[in-house]
Amino acid sequence: MKLLIALCFTAALFAADDPKAKNDDRTKAKTEAAEKPLTEIPPGAVEFEPGSYHYADAKGKKWILRPTPFGIAKIEDTGAPLRKKREQDHGMEGVKVTEDGDSVKFERPGPFGIYKWEKKKTDLDAGEKAAWEHEKAKTATKQD
Repeated sequence: MKLLIALCFTAALFAADDPKAKNDDRTKAKTEAAEKPLTEIPPGAVEFEPGSYHYADAKGKKWILRPTPFGIAKIEDTGAPLRKKREQDHGMEGVKVTEDGDSVKFERPGPFGIYKWEKKKTDLDAGEKAAWEHEKAKTATKQD
């Protein structure tokens, strides 16, 4: 008899209709419809660099749009730069440069110790030249 009462009580709980749950489902469906992901760059978007677009939505909020293999990435445009440009140092920050005759020696800290390499002055790439010029300018100011 206790088992029968427990089963009836459980069935009554499952059969009960919760109106609050229906309202939650409706509002959830509305917000999902409003926030549906972009599949294409909108026609009003302006390309400011290859693969990046400025766009203002209907509410006036500014966005940066970028196409990805998974759809359109939408980032809020706050006006702040997204990343630090490294055009001056070409990724050679923290490199110790010493001149040795017609060659230049480089030392850079890495995760497994210090990386060391040496190149002739005529064989330097853009990053190494920039690091060497930066070091020359730094030592010239110290001597003055």
